[in-house]
Amino acid sequence: MVKAKFVPIHLLLSLVFMAGGCKAQTATKPGSTAAGGGLPSEVVQRIETAIRAQYNVPRGINLALSDPKPSDQQGYDQFTVTFTGGKNTSTHDFLISKDRKTLAHLEKIDLAKIDLPADLMAKIDVRGRPVRGNKAATVTIVNYDDFQCPFCSRMHATLFPSLLQQYGDKVRFIYKDYPLVEIHPWAMHAAVDANCLADQNNDAYWEFADYIHSNQRKVAGANSDEAFANLDKAAQDEAGKFKLDEPKLSACMKKQDQSAVRASMAQAEKVGVDSTPTLFINGERISGAVPEEEMRTIIDRALTDAGKSASPNARK
Repeated sequence: MVKAKFVPIHLLLSLVFMAGGCKAQTATKPGSTAAGGGLPSEVVQRIETAIRAQYNVPRGINLALSDPKPSDQQGYDQFTVTFTGGKNTSTHDFLISKDRKTLAHLEKIDLAKIDLPADLMAKIDVRGRPVRGNKAATVTIVNYDDFQCPFCSRMHATLFPSLLQQYGDKVRFIYKDYPLVEIHPWAMHAAVDANCLADQNNDAYWEFADYIHSNQRKVAGANSDEAFANLDKAAQDEAGKFKLDEPKLSACMKKQDQSAVRASMAQAEKVGVDSTPTLFINGERISGAVPEEEMRTIIDRALTDAGKSASPNARK
């Protein structure tokens, strides 16, 4: 079943990019607009200007307009806009009035492809991942994280320690790896080092995550080699603190086996992750770094849906 609705253009929130998150992009030529002979060039230019202004589409993204054709909406024709940036392509249907003076957006949602929250969470494999909070909590927050992403650092600071303290044993936090290797040269190394720690100690993983997210600039150093050395040193510090098997940790870090991280990245893409941070709160997807108040609203809603109290006093 396909659900279609007629939405004025100014009400559409986003087409290609999301604010408050890191997203890998590849270089593109300066943006351009292409169209067939169905629309006058002046109208094409006005459409591009309107779309770029309304949705904050960068100049590096190309727009291509199809020829208009009759639509089911009286007084309007329909055409498709294709957005292309590097390897990413997104198509969206628009409506234009017969007099070519009004633009609207036609949004279609294929309900057969929509996962219910429980079904979506079932697709995310969290077996063996470090857990912060109550392992048997009613609400699970899965965060696809990149250690080098500044927005991930902001989100991490929102989650810990404030939200963890507020909700006590009602919430559990689980991080999954999604390093944006195209733009973050040391994010993969950080993920591997973190997982080497997690193989031995849950708390060592989380303290390493706290340190890296709080010290991204310090860790980055002057180049990738310096960043790798700083990451290994931070992991070794955690090993000493938690009395881990340091030779085993060193061997793991030296090997830099990316297979588990790559598997997490592949799984993330199957559930629609394409930027960081991306969180799933009992199946509700949140993209980008969101404020603490918004996070509390979402967590409270998840608790209520699960039949648990979400009052402020119940969080303590």
